[in-house]
Amino acid sequence: MEATLAQKIKLSTIADALAVSTATVSLALRDSPLVADATRERIKEHARAIGYIYNRRAASLRTSRSGIIGVVVHDIMNPFFAEILRSIESELDRSRQTFLLSNHYDQLEKQRTFVDTLLQLGADGVIMSPAIGTPAEDIAMAEANGLPAVLIAREVAGADVPVFRGDDAYGIGLATNHLISLGHRRIAMIGGTDQTSTGRDRFQGYVAAMEKAGLPVDPGLRLPGPRTKQAGFEASSQFLALKDKPTAAVCWNDLVAIGLMNGIARAGLVPGVDISVTGYDDLEEAAIATPALTTVWNGQREVGRRAARALLDRLNGVSMPASRELIRPELHVRQSTGRPAR
Repeated sequence: MEATLAQKIKLSTIADALAVSTATVSLALRDSPLVADATRERIKEHARAIGYIYNRRAASLRTSRSGIIGVVVHDIMNPFFAEILRSIESELDRSRQTFLLSNHYDQLEKQRTFVDTLLQLGADGVIMSPAIGTPAEDIAMAEANGLPAVLIAREVAGADVPVFRGDDAYGIGLATNHLISLGHRRIAMIGGTDQTSTGRDRFQGYVAAMEKAGLPVDPGLRLPGPRTKQAGFEASSQFLALKDKPTAAVCWNDLVAIGLMNGIARAGLVPGVDISVTGYDDLEEAAIATPALTTVWNGQREVGRRAARALLDRLNGVSMPASRELIRPELHVRQSTGRPAR
């Protein structure tokens, strides 16, 4: 009986009951800003009351737009991605777009499954911080099947799509130069991986700053790998055991830096006094860490806003060249850095 009733409920049923046009009902159920808020809510409330369910997929066949945007990142538990997502969500909300979120945890097959799901749903586009090992062919396949893509935070060589990210080489250069200006000469770099464009660029920024200052780049002072707070804490024992006894550390991100400072403190030393530490990203936690963390703002909220806007512009027919847009980082000096301890 309920199935029969559901089949009889049409847009015209709602329109007749509320004395509005069928077009108005259709727009309201798609959350169109063309319908006044009060009218839109009245229509949606009546639709719910009589058991009408808006079929987004059926509507997409008529409009060629589903109103769905996919967003895939490494791990939303990382505050860096959470801040990007907040900006993406805010921008998409203004255009009344629904977004679906996936974490790929750098598992390429998990990312591919999510993109396949978006294609099956007829999604309008995808914003990606691509997993390690993502080939340009995967992105080209999505584009060829009507799923425009915009990349954030990381790049994929050969991918012919817009990219929005911070200028990582410049940003790490700011942190390294800051330590050099304080008198540090033995500076370690902790965390990151050469498997991502971000990791390669940040390491090159460190190398360039050291070489420009005439300082040797000692491979033994690089500890790649850590990207989380726990990993930074665990790396502290290896850092403190380094033969050349570095007086400072440039960390891959704020999480690694905070974890490292906790490990340094656990060993009986004082971060910012005995050993200087810099982070990267300027997360909210950085300013309230003990000591307050010297770090580099990487523009993640701006990255999210611009990426979402670029994708929406593409969907609205605005020509968007496959360019790389770099946000210029800023150094924020706090208490975790000082002159080398004698």
